[in-house]
Amino acid sequence: MVEVLISESAEKDYTNSLRWYAERSTRAANAFEGEFARAIDTIAANPDALPKCDDWHRFYRLKRYPFQIIYRRVSDENLLIVAVAHTSRRPSYWSKG
Repeated sequence: MVEVLISESAEKDYTNSLRWYAERSTRAANAFEGEFARAIDTIAANPDALPKCDDWHRFYRLKRYPFQIIYRRVSDENLLIVAVAHTSRRPSYWSKG
């Protein structure tokens, strides 16, 4: 299994989203955290099996929440999550920099 690293901007995406859910429902926030953790495990276990969004990046779409985890391989042993992107807001904002 590879190591999954999280960029500073992806960490901010995740934290802001988790905070938003927590302000509305502890249960929803806990479920979001759990689904995110399962997504990371899935990505780490078989990173090349998930769909591509461009030549360098792949994504995992959360099942119960409107988010995609965008990542890329940075070495044989490491993946980098570059965004935790809401599927309806600011499409592809993460690819602009």
